[in-house]
Amino acid sequence: MMWNASRDLDDPMHIFRNARPSDAGRCYEIESTAYEGDEAATLEKIATRIATYPDGFLVLEIDGDIAGFINCGCAYEVEMSNEAFKELIGHDPAAPNVVIMSVVVDPARQGQGLSTALMTEFVARMRQMGKATIHLMCKEHHVPLYQKFGYTYRQPSESDHGGMAWHEMSMEL
Repeated sequence: MMWNASRDLDDPMHIFRNARPSDAGRCYEIESTAYEGDEAATLEKIATRIATYPDGFLVLEIDGDIAGFINCGCAYEVEMSNEAFKELIGHDPAAPNVVIMSVVVDPARQGQGLSTALMTEFVARMRQMGKATIHLMCKEHHVPLYQKFGYTYRQPSESDHGGMAWHEMSMEL
């Protein structure tokens, strides 16, 4: 199911749409400037995510420029510390559980409520697709933000992705 672009009714210049292969470079630029060290996905991983599951790669475009994005894969059994899944190995678009890999806004546009807009649109799309849960990992200082979005804290993660400590959260849809 490919989603059409939709506009944020509060701001006609905000467009939510699925990523296209030509977006990989801009998404990589945002990811590599917003994340620390080795936690950012490579250009190849981003291109693979777009090509493999465009329905799970939502971008927010403002005035023709990508300002942020969320990408994910789907699984029947969720194992958050599975590094291979970040390359969508084991991904099945029919699976009921969504695993978010990146939620990122261009650092030049942070503090404008764009992550809230992205997350709201993403959750609505996953509900429309009939998904059952959404899972993510975040750093400790982001736990309250995701709780505000409706996620429940699960546990510290076994993942040491990028050499950092992560916390697992989930949301029932």
